[in-house]
Amino acid sequence: MTKATDTIEIRRPDDWHLHVRDGRAMQDVIVHTAAQFARAIIMPNLKPPVVSAQDAIAYRQRILAALPKEGVASQFQPLMTLYLTDNTPADEVARAKEAGVIGFKLYPAGATTNSDAGVTDIRRCDAVLAQMEKLDVPLLVHGEVTHSEIDVFDREAIFIEKILEPLRQRHPGLRIVFEHITTKQAVEYVRDADTQRFAKIAATVTPQHLLYNRNSIFSGGLRTHYYCLPVLKREEHRQAIVNIVASGNSRFFLGTDSAPHPKGAKESACGCAGCYTAWHAMSLYAEVFEQAGALDKLEGFASIYGPEFYGLPLNQGTLKLRRQTIQIPAEFPFGDEVVVPLRAGETTQWALVE
Repeated sequence: MTKATDTIEIRRPDDWHLHVRDGRAMQDVIVHTAAQFARAIIMPNLKPPVVSAQDAIAYRQRILAALPKEGVASQFQPLMTLYLTDNTPADEVARAKEAGVIGFKLYPAGATTNSDAGVTDIRRCDAVLAQMEKLDVPLLVHGEVTHSEIDVFDREAIFIEKILEPLRQRHPGLRIVFEHITTKQAVEYVRDADTQRFAKIAATVTPQHLLYNRNSIFSGGLRTHYYCLPVLKREEHRQAIVNIVASGNSRFFLGTDSAPHPKGAKESACGCAGCYTAWHAMSLYAEVFEQAGALDKLEGFASIYGPEFYGLPLNQGTLKLRRQTIQIPAEFPFGDEVVVPLRAGETTQWALVE
């Protein structure tokens, strides 16, 4: 990173948690990610979900076909995942690894968008998890319990106790990514889980969970574009997440969880969960690290710790941001509809240098 306070230059970053949907809508949003990130882990919760190596190969080809034909965005690499279900066969793990699939995604059934085919009991997946452990294929976890009697603000903390810790005890060699963490309990669990630097567990962090607490959902009315799952939490949890990433701890790295939904689906009687941040992701992260007095830690978080955990080479190009007030557009094309970004119509203080 350059020392000048009006410019940030870092190794080209990666997004380790991304939704791009499919079809024409995907073509409109994938370019926003590809303009900033060299690689991204693509979530498999389509309808129908991506459950086999063959599905992942086909989805990857559709993403590549949607990219620009020249320029830096044309070099973007999608990293594919498979949707873990109660019925995933154990031998699918070897096929997935051979096809270049980077991991399996655990959605507890009913936890979030398109998770109705998710896992109902993680013990039903023990044979698959044993193969993943053996072949060193990571498990990417949406870390919430889904029982209706559990308060929505407590579901991540209870998941750690009831699901995650027993899972790690049964499969101590399994590499796990605790995705889009939202609580101080998750911060402490990942931070303290093992003593070695390259632990078997890491976590991704979104811009919205670094920037906002749950008051933002209700500021001046119900603000559906701030609603995501896991939901924003109290300020003490936001501060804990900011503090850990600002410390430079290598177990915590960038994953936007950018999740586009049509405007009408968000602004409805039962609005969809998800924040769209792909267009301005790096600008938002830069704000967080600057406010925390930790701009020197941004490169590790965005560009180094993720590849190290996944065992991938670091990117060779660079990304540059300059200090400039820019207005976030009110909406973007999204197939036949539009998608509204997080903080639409407001400003950000860092602009991407083309």
